[in-house]
Amino acid sequence: MKRFLALLLSGFGLAAWLRWRGGKPPEPELSPADELRARLSEARAAQEEPAVEAEPEPADPQERRRAVHERARQQLDELG
Repeated sequence: MKRFLALLLSGFGLAAWLRWRGGKPPEPELSPADELRARLSEARAAQEEPAVEAEPEPADPQERRRAVHERARQQLDELG
């Protein structure tokens, strides 16, 4: 019985010593992929532009067609 009690107490002592010796496990560092994802999300957030208010579309189909052609001509002029 004394051997059993000594074995039991030494087991508790060993477990306590291992717990004390180990301390807190080191936190894992970010992997390069995680760091890149974080930098990309920050860059995307910085590049987002505010939404441009759209002009109200005319109800008449002819007016809408003229407006579309006018915008297209303006964009072509900007490119050329």
